[in-house]
Amino acid sequence: MEEEMVENKQVTFKDYIAEGPPKETDMEVRVSKIELKPPEKGSGGLLVKNLYLSCDPYMRGRMRDYHSSYIPPFLPAQPIQGFGISKVLASDNPDYKAGDLISGFTSWEGYSFIYSFDRLRKIEQDEHIPLSLHLGLLGMPGFTAYAGFYEVCSPKKGDYVFVSAASGAVGQLVGQFAKLHGCYVVGSAGTNLKVDLLKNKFGFDEAFNYKQEPNLDAALKRYFPQGIDIYFDNVGGDMLDAALLNMRIHGRIAVCGMISVNSLSAAQGIHNLFNLISKRIKMQGFLQSDYVHLYEPFLKQVSDDYKQGKIVYLEDMTEGLENGPAALVGLFSGKNVGKQVIRVARD
Repeated sequence: MEEEMVENKQVTFKDYIAEGPPKETDMEVRVSKIELKPPEKGSGGLLVKNLYLSCDPYMRGRMRDYHSSYIPPFLPAQPIQGFGISKVLASDNPDYKAGDLISGFTSWEGYSFIYSFDRLRKIEQDEHIPLSLHLGLLGMPGFTAYAGFYEVCSPKKGDYVFVSAASGAVGQLVGQFAKLHGCYVVGSAGTNLKVDLLKNKFGFDEAFNYKQEPNLDAALKRYFPQGIDIYFDNVGGDMLDAALLNMRIHGRIAVCGMISVNSLSAAQGIHNLFNLISKRIKMQGFLQSDYVHLYEPFLKQVSDDYKQGKIVYLEDMTEGLENGPAALVGLFSGKNVGKQVIRVARD
């Protein structure tokens, strides 16, 4: 490739946040210069052009100076990082060549050098599957839904399934997987538009707006008069407490996320844990990275189901890296409808 100097737009992280949801002012959009040249010989690195970036709730945890999590915090004054789709411009790695499309961790910037290959994979393009869906449907959220539902929840045909944050990147797929498995499915969301999507686009049996329910326990009793077999928890907090009261004997709870408490510095207590004993409930937290051995069967099944029209997937696409901070912040107020993705560039 010919070496040249180009502008490289970046979203950098300012400093650690102790309390509350992130704000746009916690990040800064900068423009610097980068020399487009092959990685140094022997480095094993890649020079990539970033095409799409993923906004995910777990990124709030990386805005704390907390090193005991499963993923390290962001570095102040450095570009934030997350899952992305990139095009290889130059390679010093025999497993990758110029022109390859890849997904994995990258920096929030126009161009990046990549030297870590953990969770990086090549994308085999399919004309029937938009490239951006490799961040959602066929990416980390989709695989989280697949591993969490099929492996952690141990579903059976006829199970009563409840999904919170059900219109999000993970929840919309959990509900559809459950329907394909022969389950009865109810989802909760934070707007009437999202409730309508759950019932009329994603095929949930029922859905409700939790913000319009003064009593979550009563709401769940209304939708699950016989109780809940599986609760796929993306929320935590009061919703988890209410679900515990409504679980059936030998129910299963997959703890995927806790977006209701992601922005709190002090832990929030759960009051109804005795139900774990009296109802012999299995409650398990999990990470999709624990199940990487299932990725290939997941990729085949979900790709086939999507192309056959058995499942659908909704994205919320933001144009331009400069709008990335607003897109990320919007996750924590429920502004997004579907999987939040930022389009940085067209290949």
